[in-house]
Amino acid sequence: MRFARVLLSPWARLALLLVVLASAATAVLLYEPQKMLADGWPPQLSGAMAAVLFGVAYGLCTVAFVPRPILNLAAGALFGTALGLTTSIGGTVLGAGISFGLGRLLGQDALRPMLRGRVLLAADGVLSRHGFRSMLAIRLFPGVPFAAANYCAAVSRMRYLSFLTATGLGSIPNTLAYVIAGSEASSPTSPAFLISTGFIVVSSIAGVVVAWCKRHSIGRSAVPASADAPSDPAPERAKAPALPLSHK
Repeated sequence: MRFARVLLSPWARLALLLVVLASAATAVLLYEPQKMLADGWPPQLSGAMAAVLFGVAYGLCTVAFVPRPILNLAAGALFGTALGLTTSIGGTVLGAGISFGLGRLLGQDALRPMLRGRVLLAADGVLSRHGFRSMLAIRLFPGVPFAAANYCAAVSRMRYLSFLTATGLGSIPNTLAYVIAGSEASSPTSPAFLISTGFIVVSSIAGVVVAWCKRHSIGRSAVPASADAPSDPAPERAKAPALPLSHK
């Protein structure tokens, strides 16, 4: 029983999460699956089945920290704009859901007590109270890395459905730009390629600016409760009415 409690303890589960993530990152470094997705996709696979398999591989690769822009470009080059976008969004939601589930199951109990700083507590409060709106902004302006946003949301008290919905909707514009760039890579002077590339540059700069401003706004709003709450004056003791002196 004691051994089982140790295995199920928050720190043991966090250690397991770190092992899983380290193993996934090592596998990516050794086998480079992103190259297989982009260049070595089996030629006998085509159509809807190929898109489904690609979406599953996409999701697993994002869990292993493969950058999404590479996968989005590959989806556009392999499947075109419409099917490539559908596949990429499906893989994005799948990968985000797996990361969120791993972080919530294996990491939340150990990491939440470590949220001590004012900025961390304020960020956790924003994600917990305004989960859908906050995650939608993070996905629309990708200044925060994809994996970092997944695990920060998992440690917070954000709801699973809100996280997935915001991820799917907020990832569409940026993903579409990369998919179009991938599908039009053979003609880099085409209007579609130039517009998509310009959108990627502008959205990346906007994402960095929004993340920087949000960081400072969270830091300014993270004021200790003791500083906000006025100090209550010491309650005055009720004075007994003075009794008149009796003169004999």
